[in-house]
Amino acid sequence: MTTQLSQHRVAPTMFGRLSVMMLLAYMAYGSWWATLGLVLTSNGLNSIVGLTYSLAAVGAMASPLLAGAVADRFFASQRFLAALYAISGAILFAIPPLITDSNATLFLVVMFIYLLIFQPTNATQNNIVFANTPENSNSFPFVRAFGTAGWIIVGLFIGQNGLSASTSIFYIGGVLSLILAVYALTLPNTPPPARGTKFVWGDVVGAKAFVMFRQRSFTVLVICLLLAAVPISIYNSFGSTYLQLAGVPNVASFMTIGQATEIVALVLIPLILRRFRIKWVLTVGLLAWVVRAVALLAMTDGNIWLVVIIVALHGVCSDFVLLAAFMYADAASRSESRAQGQALIHFISFGVGNAVGSVVAGELFNTFVGSSTDLAAWNPLWYIVGGITAVAATIMIVFFNSSSHGRASVDDEESAARVVASETPA
Repeated sequence: MTTQLSQHRVAPTMFGRLSVMMLLAYMAYGSWWATLGLVLTSNGLNSIVGLTYSLAAVGAMASPLLAGAVADRFFASQRFLAALYAISGAILFAIPPLITDSNATLFLVVMFIYLLIFQPTNATQNNIVFANTPENSNSFPFVRAFGTAGWIIVGLFIGQNGLSASTSIFYIGGVLSLILAVYALTLPNTPPPARGTKFVWGDVVGAKAFVMFRQRSFTVLVICLLLAAVPISIYNSFGSTYLQLAGVPNVASFMTIGQATEIVALVLIPLILRRFRIKWVLTVGLLAWVVRAVALLAMTDGNIWLVVIIVALHGVCSDFVLLAAFMYADAASRSESRAQGQALIHFISFGVGNAVGSVVAGELFNTFVGSSTDLAAWNPLWYIVGGITAVAATIMIVFFNSSSHGRASVDDEESAARVVASETPA
């Protein structure tokens, strides 16, 4: 048993190297993304805030699949990551003058180019972690927790130094990106698994990853992710507005509770997977949205104390769904298309899901709330949040099939051979 467990553990040195990568990555991203809207508003660019955020969804749809195909075939992942951060970091230095000059058109063009280059970094980072950790180690959530820590650290630094509305945040992001570009070259060599194979045009769009749709469980997962995209967009876009309207003081401070609980959730996932199948991690994540919807509805009656529960559920609502989806995709994808599998989940969740979810969320808000200051006007939104996630959880319970604990479970024999069963019996 001791020998078996040791085979599933990550060497401390490797764990540290991968964790530093995640820490720097989320510091670079969190340095400017969290207060981008405030910076634009403070510089008279209010009208393009929504469009700017929507570009992230478009970028997530346009580039990760192509980048995944490139990484799988032509470049070692650590070198590919270094190139992505070097180029995207350099672009960040060009953004502040465009904002201060109120050059909205050129800003949107440059930001879109940046996002096209930056969006594949998430899937590439995940691929490096999965490729350099044992199949059944469940170490990914622990490594990913350092990303959330990095987001919190850089956010506190910017906030405490009064830079939240300053264009200086892009310079900070640029410096951190360049540091990570250099650091990426020191990461373990992660060669392209499909190097030397015959080129087919389908690789350009990451077609090898689409074979996962032959697995019923993967298709079910995608359906649930797309359903959950609407509730996620409703809460992310309008949750803070609702809490402020409900009388919650200093909403921004309360929202940091969610970042803290995300770290807890990341640590809990591998512990839970020792005893339960990944199906139940995904299900609990979806049901957490139902609980959050109920709490939001209860706030309509003046129960402001529920804000702690609402915000604290962020870790479960986010990571038990999205992180578990990335873990499942790693197990479900073939070794030669691992990067494309990560890119596909990124494309579905942060691309199609965000794009569709944002549009639907906006329409629902305009239909039911609009300019109303009556909290009761928000009730239809929270009923929709609870209803959709309840349906998604039901679909997950009934149709998603998993046969082992471990890192994830898959339902076809070829992929299942890649998943090592957990030492804890079902």
